[in-house]
Amino acid sequence: MMRFSSVTPPDSSAATQARERQDVLTKPQGALGRLEELSIWITACQGSCPPRQVARARVVVFAGDHGVSRSGVSAYPREVTAQMVANIESGGAAINVLAEVVGATVRVVDIAVDSAQPLSAGIGGHRVRRGCGDISIEDALSDAETTAALDAGAAIADEEIDAGADLLIPGDLGIGNTTPSAALIAAMTGLDPADLVGRGTGIDEEALARKTSAVCAAVARARNIADDPVALVRTCGSADLAAMAGFCAQAAVRRTPVLLDGVVVTAAALLAERLAPGARHWWQAGHRSTEPAHRAALDHLGLEPIIDMRMRLGEGSGATAALPLLRCAVATLNSMSTFAEAAVSDRATTDDRVS
Repeated sequence: MMRFSSVTPPDSSAATQARERQDVLTKPQGALGRLEELSIWITACQGSCPPRQVARARVVVFAGDHGVSRSGVSAYPREVTAQMVANIESGGAAINVLAEVVGATVRVVDIAVDSAQPLSAGIGGHRVRRGCGDISIEDALSDAETTAALDAGAAIADEEIDAGADLLIPGDLGIGNTTPSAALIAAMTGLDPADLVGRGTGIDEEALARKTSAVCAAVARARNIADDPVALVRTCGSADLAAMAGFCAQAAVRRTPVLLDGVVVTAAALLAERLAPGARHWWQAGHRSTEPAHRAALDHLGLEPIIDMRMRLGEGSGATAALPLLRCAVATLNSMSTFAEAAVSDRATTDDRVS
């Protein structure tokens, strides 16, 4: 199994300071709900109280194609992946619009797009291969390709953190990618794969049956390697999923907070937690998608989504939409007055004789 450096947990002392400050702000204790929890989490990740506002969020969209898409498991042809890479690069995709609104920047990387050449040298700098194997009948990757994809994801995390990112949002792009995601989640949770298959891009009943069959076949192929995340992603995953796993694991190693997106990213996160135990403490679930496998993966990681907007696009869109709430959490912890500062009583009267 590939080894990442050990993951140190977020700073518990800073978390205690944030919790104590929350308790003396001008509000009833716990009245801001998840905002309070998020403020404590980001404080612990940064290791200082009060925390700095998230100012340099970076979305990285991992693009790749999947051999299983030839089996009719998606409503769109595989050529759409390369076309959408170009759309993101030109600024026309949903993630570009959302990121501009929340002040994040976007990078798209070609890990395994099924095109003769990457769109550009920069986008294809970490490319592992052209497409991946059909996981219903063959391995997605070779051993060497699996290692290369995991390394690529870790290197991309290092690049972004070294460039100053203070929060990372991994996004996914690739026709058919919810199929290996469901297979990986089923294999790692032990749940019935047939219960985890969703409609992805909006497939009809016939395509759903094909997709379910493909996922069940992939999980059956992986039944003896469920405890080995590297073998799993080689057998029933893909290069882009492996790269996202390396990215999420390395972000935790580098003590950098991550907002996870939907089912594809969270499948990769399940792998990352096995590659780098404890990494999940550096993540929050940005949103809950409509894919049934996503709920299962979040439950397995013990993560509660920040928002639930019935989104299922990918690209990092759900997590990016949740970013303003994280910023609100930081702002309230930093800028609200304490009871003492505002000269407000922090105790309700218990004398019911007062009129």
